Amino acid sequence: MSTAQGDAPGTGRGRRPVRPSGDDRELAILATAERLLSERSLGSISVDDLARGAGISRPTFYFYFSSKDAVLLSLLDRVVAEADSSMRQVFGTPATSAREGWSRAITAYYETFRRHRALTVAWAEARTTNAEVRALWSSVFERWVQQCAAAIDAERARGAAPQGLPARDLAVALTSMNERVLYATFTGDGPSVPESDVVDVLLGVWLSAVYGAVGDV
Repeated sequence: MSTAQGDAPGTGRGRRPVRPSGDDRELAILATAERLLSERSLGSISVDDLARGAGISRPTFYFYFSSKDAVLLSLLDRVVAEADSSMRQVFGTPATSAREGWSRAITAYYETFRRHRALTVAWAEARTTNAEVRALWSSVFERWVQQCAAAIDAERARGAAPQGLPARDLAVALTSMNERVLYATFTGDGPSVPESDVVDVLLGVWLSAVYGAVGDV
């Protein structure tokens, strides 16, 4: 299993470029936002809450971020970069079988967003009202679709997977499934897969869709 690599996002969402060493106050704002989002919704969190939690004044907050939505975007940048780094490691390491390769990819995706489950839920909900969040997630989703489509095409080219639906269409459907399944599992919104079974269930669907079988691949 192989794929083309996408570039991880590197642009900060604060008012100033993010220095490689980071800034303690900016990091404190981000940490406060993630902590508060694990306790309540984005709509109930104010700039004052973020500033107070970071140990700074409201004017100082605006030196770093233009709004709480900008904080959410910065967090999304960071977590997506984390996910991309994990995926690059997966695709950069030869797999002993197709099953192992896809299992590592799905596990890396799941574990990254599980570690940031409150943020994952916040982003999913913010996309309906925030155009910037929607645009950023769309660009991230597109990159992952391209990676997965390239991997499917590579498997077909080496004769491991049969020809079938266009690779891109299949990648869009499967990646969308991943997103919805994780959201339901993290929130309990509607029927959901238990966390202990998520990777195995997603892997089974991917193998069946790409190879036409779940067995010896």
